[in-house]
Amino acid sequence: MNKTDRQLAIMLELQRNKILKAEDLASLFETSVRTIYRDIQALSEMGVPILGAPGQGYSLMEGYFLPPVRFNADEAVALLMGSDFIEQRLDGDYEKTARAARRKIEAILPEPVREESTRIQETMRLLQTGEPASSWREKNNVALTRLAMMERRKLRIAYMKRMPETDGNRKSIREIAPYGLVLVQSNWVLIAFCDLRQEIRHFRLSRITELTVLENHFLIPPEFNLNHYRPPDDRTERVLIRANPEIKDNITETCHFYMESIEEKNGVLLVEFLVRQPEELLSYILGWSADVEVLEPKSFRARIREEAIKMLKRY
Repeated sequence: MNKTDRQLAIMLELQRNKILKAEDLASLFETSVRTIYRDIQALSEMGVPILGAPGQGYSLMEGYFLPPVRFNADEAVALLMGSDFIEQRLDGDYEKTARAARRKIEAILPEPVREESTRIQETMRLLQTGEPASSWREKNNVALTRLAMMERRKLRIAYMKRMPETDGNRKSIREIAPYGLVLVQSNWVLIAFCDLRQEIRHFRLSRITELTVLENHFLIPPEFNLNHYRPPDDRTERVLIRANPEIKDNITETCHFYMESIEEKNGVLLVEFLVRQPEELLSYILGWSADVEVLEPKSFRARIREEAIKMLKRY
């Protein structure tokens, strides 16, 4: 970043934040504190009303605004593709907002920049995944969840768990306090405090079949920060398989979350997984058919054999 661009960026950061230290700006722009001091002095000499408070940092004089910002083609593409993503993945309110934002961005772009950004966009495309019906339900769940989070109201959900309980039932009714939404591998995951389990749990929105916003309010604990939150790893069950090396890419692409190690030895592939329960891998193992063999645990090996016998009887 050259000096002129950096100084403009400093003004934008000061306009966006109430106060910033020179050290923060130096870290942000990957330069020295001394360079930031020189930039601040240069901006002041150009008439930008920057206030400095010893030990606190720099700020723009209240009421001072920068003129409209101009975007280059790459910046415009980033914003326009971002609006496409919002339109595809969020609910109806944000769909309209994304379209309106897109029109405003395109309207203020100079003709050469607009033409160049269009040319760049023609080389890239965002594709929405998932079936239309499930996509609609997921978007509706996003809308209601956003409302509940903004108003700090609890949710009652009917959740279809991936693995059934001991009684064979997959459906569970929960009351939860929604803390945040996270998009993980094209799936919306709700981070929430579950009243039933009395701890933070994760719920995939596509598996929520019923969702109701309740009147009950909740408070987010002061120590919880969605940006810093990391879920505990509760995978304790070890599964070892022997596989055909030809499906190595398939295994790593579909089960990388569970994978602990992978090693090719004597013409076979040994893969170790860590899971909460071995049945999480059942559909994958069956899908790989004769190209894999479960070595451990023996109980899961027996389960695969039982499923194979059931399949054979059907054919």
